[in-house]
Amino acid sequence: MTVFANGREALKNAKRIVVKVGSSTITYPNGKRNFSQIDRLAREISDLQNQGKEMLLVTSGAVAVGVDRMGLPGKPTTIPGKQAAAAVGQGVLMHTYEHFFADYGQVVAQVLLTKTESIDRHRYTNSRNTFMELLKQRVIPIVNENDVVALDELKIGDNDNMSALVAGIVDADVVILLSDIDGLYDANPKTHPDAKLVPLVTEITPEIEASAGGAGSSVGTGGMATKIQAAKAANSSGIHLVIASGTEKDAITRIVNGEEVGTLFVSRENRLQFRKRWLAFGARIQGSIIVDAGCSKALHKQGGCSILPIGITGVDGSFEAGSTVSVIDNEGHEIARGLSHYSGAELKLIKGHKSSEIEEILGHKNYDEIIHRDDLVIL
Repeated sequence: MTVFANGREALKNAKRIVVKVGSSTITYPNGKRNFSQIDRLAREISDLQNQGKEMLLVTSGAVAVGVDRMGLPGKPTTIPGKQAAAAVGQGVLMHTYEHFFADYGQVVAQVLLTKTESIDRHRYTNSRNTFMELLKQRVIPIVNENDVVALDELKIGDNDNMSALVAGIVDADVVILLSDIDGLYDANPKTHPDAKLVPLVTEITPEIEASAGGAGSSVGTGGMATKIQAAKAANSSGIHLVIASGTEKDAITRIVNGEEVGTLFVSRENRLQFRKRWLAFGARIQGSIIVDAGCSKALHKQGGCSILPIGITGVDGSFEAGSTVSVIDNEGHEIARGLSHYSGAELKLIKGHKSSEIEEILGHKNYDEIIHRDDLVIL
């Protein structure tokens, strides 16, 4: 995706979009569900999905909805209390989303994550595989933190940063944060009536970070500080991020159409450039695969190709699925690096075979490709 001078033009090309909605957007101050807002959200996301976009929704609100359903006087202050409310609220909230999205002809799936998915290689790879399969099947993932079982040290803590994590897992083009905050201001608008909205941020400076305050409302956990953190995380992965008001009419569509809504934190590198630079120079090499002359020749053609098992003649090293490996030609030269969909042990069994034989040999098949062209950089 090319970043044009005004930054907004780039969003018109966004295909994979993560939308985060805050508790204050989908619930009233008393914690009850705002059906009108949820309906508008489902309609807008469904319409973009119908246009061929790949939409993911990260939602807050499980605890708030659980508090309301349980008839509690307020949000619990203890971890077990919050987890109990989340256990009740997640089911209610998901049922609500299912109802509204079904009205617009969409299939949705619940995905619950913890920080483990970002630090454990197996869990990260499994999460990515699940997300990619859901997107392939045109299912809209609805994501929330698994508050019911997450311990403090495994909690992400807020869905602003959760949305950046999800965007990184699926290689999204843009993250849109919708909440009761309509963007970044040059001063606190609550104490400075003349504060002006900042439409574009090309660099997150220490001054911008320092200007971020605490939590914004009583029903949510995220304020501007967590949104700045999420923007840093997204931008560092080559992903644009927009902060906008959840009550702004047709905000998601207008943002994707390049309109100046909210604040855009623009990444100066596009997603694939960043990812491929990381694959080439930033990732730790866990092993190598040797490819035949035909595969080597195809890799060097303009546009490149994915690596299939039939083109692999050898495997070196003990590595897990999702690891970065070197691609070596039959003369011993490193010609590429990429992320392997299969472990070293699995590759030793399926090398030289057709993709159609993978499941028969391994008992399962996650992908036809060993390394997809999007996960491959030619050196």
